[in-house]
Amino acid sequence: MLTVSQIQSLRPRPKPYKVYDGNGLFLLIQPNGSRLWRFRYRLYGREQRL
Repeated sequence: MLTVSQIQSLRPRPKPYKVYDGNGLFLLIQPNGSRLWRFRYRLYGREQRL
């Protein structure tokens, strides 16, 4: 589980990268510094993102 201090310490890289929190939830860090929460799940055998 990610803490607030861990999230604040994440720095942008040249390419987007993911930091997983657990159970399909992850934080996507963009090269411009934005942070987006994403949730990955499967429905009828196909991967979906929310």
